[in-house]
Amino acid sequence: MISFQPSEEQRLIVDTVAAFARERIRPCAHEADETGVVPGDLIEQGWALGLVQSVIPEAYGGSGDVRSAITGALVTEELAWGDLSIALHLLAPRLVAFPVVEMGTPEQRERILQPYTGARFRSGSAALVEPRWDFDPGELGTTASRENGSYVLTGSKCLVPLGADAADLLVYARLAGAAGNDAVGAFLIEPGTPGVNIVEREQNMGLKALATHAIVLDQCRLPAANRLGGEAGCNVLRLWNHSRVGLAAAAVGVARAAFEYARDYAKERRAFGVAIAQKQAIAFMLAEMATEIDASRLLCWEAAWKLDRGEDATREACLAKQYAANMVLTVTDHAVQILGGHGYIREHPVERWLRNGRGFAVFEGLIMV
Repeated sequence: MISFQPSEEQRLIVDTVAAFARERIRPCAHEADETGVVPGDLIEQGWALGLVQSVIPEAYGGSGDVRSAITGALVTEELAWGDLSIALHLLAPRLVAFPVVEMGTPEQRERILQPYTGARFRSGSAALVEPRWDFDPGELGTTASRENGSYVLTGSKCLVPLGADAADLLVYARLAGAAGNDAVGAFLIEPGTPGVNIVEREQNMGLKALATHAIVLDQCRLPAANRLGGEAGCNVLRLWNHSRVGLAAAAVGVARAAFEYARDYAKERRAFGVAIAQKQAIAFMLAEMATEIDASRLLCWEAAWKLDRGEDATREACLAKQYAANMVLTVTDHAVQILGGHGYIREHPVERWLRNGRGFAVFEGLIMV
C-alpha cells in the first residue's frame, strides 16, 4: 500500500530545507545568476544542513541515516524551488559520496567518505554527459581499457558541476570488450591525476551560478582499485535511476516556483477592471500548470518508492525524468507568458526559471538522491 503521508522525520527535514530555501537561497538567487558566483557563506550554511553527511555510515564519521530516494526527492524539490543552480552546487558532493556509500569497496569507503563528514563544504562531482549530439549513457564514447593491472581512460565529458574544484570525481566510461549492463563502469579520479585536463568554465544558457566544466581524458591511467566496486564493478543503471529521480524532483521544484509566482502575479495584475487571473485564458493556463506539476511529482515519487524497495525502477525513473523535462519547459514558458512583457525582464525570476528549465532535456547525472 502506498502512503502519501510523509513520516514525522521527513516532515521535519522538508520543513527545515524549505525554510532554508525560502529565507537564504531565494534572496541570493538573482545576484548569483548575474555574477555567476554562489556566496561562500550560503554554501557553508547549506552544508550544515547535513544534505550529504546524513547517509554516510557512522563508521566513517557520518550520521548513518538510512538513505531514502523519496526523502531525497522531497529535499531536492525544495532546494530547486529556491534556485536550481544553488541546489546543484550544494548537492554536487552526493554525486560521488552516495555511489561510494552504496557500491564502493571497503577500501574506497575508508578513503573517500570521511572527508565528506567534516564541518566545511567538500566539493565532489561526477562526469557522465558527453559533448555529442547522439549522447546515450548506455553507449558512452569515453572508454576504459584494461592494461597491466590498470585502467586507461580516454574521452571527453561536459556539464561537470564543480569540475575544476572537485576533490573527488566519479567518471563513467565504456569498458572495452564488455556488453549490456556490464559495459559501463565508474572510476574514481583524484585532482592532479595525469591525463585529466579541466577545460575552462562553460558558458551555458541557464545554470549561470553553477560552475560546470568540460573534461578531457587523454590516456588517463588509474589503478584497478579506482573502479567503483572493485573488479566486480557497480550497478550503474541503479545510480542513473537515482539521478533521474533527482532531476525529476528538481524540475518539479523549478516549475512550482514559476507557477506560484505567475499565479500570484495574475491575482494582483488588473486589466479592464479585473484581475487577469479571472480571464479564462489565464485561468486555464494556470490550471494546466498545476495539473502537470502534480502529475510529474507523482511519477517522481513512484520511481523513488521503487528504488527504496530495492526494485528495478528504470522504467519509472525514465518516465519521470522525461515527463518532468517536458513539464518544466511548458510551465516556465507559461509563467513568462502570464507576466507578459514583465516576463522577459531580468528583474522578474520567471525568465531565469525558463532558461534553467530548458536544460532538463539534456541534463543527465547532475544530481543524486
